[in-house]
Amino acid sequence: MLAVLLLGAVTAERLAELAIARRNTAVLIGSGAFEVAPGHYPAIVALHALWLGSLWLFGWARALDSIWLAIFLVLQILRGWVLITLGRRWTTRIIVLPGVPLVTNGPYRFLAHPNYAVVIGEIAALPLCLGLPWFALAFSVANAIMLTIRIRAENAALIGAHRVGLG
Repeated sequence: MLAVLLLGAVTAERLAELAIARRNTAVLIGSGAFEVAPGHYPAIVALHALWLGSLWLFGWARALDSIWLAIFLVLQILRGWVLITLGRRWTTRIIVLPGVPLVTNGPYRFLAHPNYAVVIGEIAALPLCLGLPWFALAFSVANAIMLTIRIRAENAALIGAHRVGLG
């Protein structure tokens, strides 16, 4: 029963984040921002949907590991810190807003991509919380491949924006 509550909370969180990201993306685009490298985005969405759907399929009736649950909950606090720090600039896509400097406060003082660090942790910690270590490994590998593509595209976009004086 606790696994169902946890998975329900994570599902609700992700759906709310998609709505926030969609709204923020529209506002940013309306403010003159533009999307970069959208080609890999459907694969990222598919990976996360498969991850969460598979957790429901294989984890809904499992007991929770309290240590991994605590780690996952700490990651949720860090996720909130990232979202609050970025505010209306947070989105699930790579959006470049010309003329606006990069965020350098909050967790961005310590890491260039704190949101991705949180996602790496979540992809592993939630399955481990449900006692699914092979699941954690398989999705962590798939996520590492996707994030390699994503971070390269994002870094190139941000470097390009600064090179031409956009941000």
